[in-house]
Amino acid sequence: MKYAEITKQILAGAFKVHSALGNGFQEVIYQRALEIEMRRG
Repeated sequence: MKYAEITKQILAGAFKVHSALGNGFQEVIYQRALEIEMRRG
């Protein structure tokens, strides 16, 4: 797959963010948290 590695990184980051924050936040909060998580790499 052409994008397998980046897809894996995005999904892992999204799961990590959701596990840390839980439910109930606005989408922008998750977006910002995912951006921070992806920068940590």
